[in-house]
Amino acid sequence: MKTMTLTSYGPDAPFIETDTPRPTLQAGHVIVRVKATSVNTIDTMIKDIGNDLPLSPALPAVLGMDFAGVIEEVGEGVTQFSAGDEVYGCAGGLAALQGALAEFMLADARLIALKPSSLTMREAAALPLVGITAFEGLTRAGVKAGQSVLVQGGAGGVGHLAVQIARHLGAQVSATGTGAAQLAVIEGFGARAIDFASESVEAYVAAQTGGVGFDAVFDTVGGANMTNSFAAAATNAQIVTTVALSEIDLSPAHFKGLSLHIVFMLLPMLQDVGREVHGKILSDLAALVDAGAVRPLLDTEQFGLSEVGAAYARLKSGKALGKVVVEV
Repeated sequence: MKTMTLTSYGPDAPFIETDTPRPTLQAGHVIVRVKATSVNTIDTMIKDIGNDLPLSPALPAVLGMDFAGVIEEVGEGVTQFSAGDEVYGCAGGLAALQGALAEFMLADARLIALKPSSLTMREAAALPLVGITAFEGLTRAGVKAGQSVLVQGGAGGVGHLAVQIARHLGAQVSATGTGAAQLAVIEGFGARAIDFASESVEAYVAAQTGGVGFDAVFDTVGGANMTNSFAAAATNAQIVTTVALSEIDLSPAHFKGLSLHIVFMLLPMLQDVGREVHGKILSDLAALVDAGAVRPLLDTEQFGLSEVGAAYARLKSGKALGKVVVEV
């Protein structure tokens, strides 16, 4: 089968078109003919940093975590799927798990679900990693109807889905971004847009919460921005972050009694613990999509499998608005 393979790591390391043996079917798994895969920031980090990340695959490596495709074979013990089913998931591209930059991939049946019937393969491939992250974060924060929620980075991959899911839960949602395009995306998904470049935290907290602060803050930016999330939060509020790889003063969180939730959705793949939870979330997410409550945002640029290097460059450029997807 055709794969796009890395034989070295680094920003300039090329993807090489390689003829690789098709995966061997295993119990509890399915073999999927991959139709599309999306590029996530963690994918570019693995490519650029390589062995300094504990989740990077051994070389030669086939990356690509998210996918949508069609089941070709079903392994022993798999009863919820059949050959021919259209599925999506986040099931490879790290550690010992072959990724989706290939014509076929082996996927643990617990990590996948039937894809939303209303979406194309390209659209469905944009959802798994960011959708699971958004769903998990809002669940851990206990977001519910009537609450005020702030999404930091509301036009990003995780952010635009967190906005939509929080609104579906009945929360009043605000989200940060900057520039006309990002702010239009945020407003288009029904949230109140905040231009972080021109409006201070104190100003938007006063304007949108009467100075009380938000009941929950979902921070997809992380790092130094966490101090802004602490400042925007109400007393005893919930803070969710997906980017906690930094040293930060937690004193503001202490004096507000904040609860901090760190979401690292790759753990079930890495540790083989609770993988069935991801399959359940993907099923629930597909139902929301097909009900019209959630839709993915895709970048306008389109790429084929042989153009994966350009797709990675597109995401890293910061010019993409929406998920970058590679069609196989």
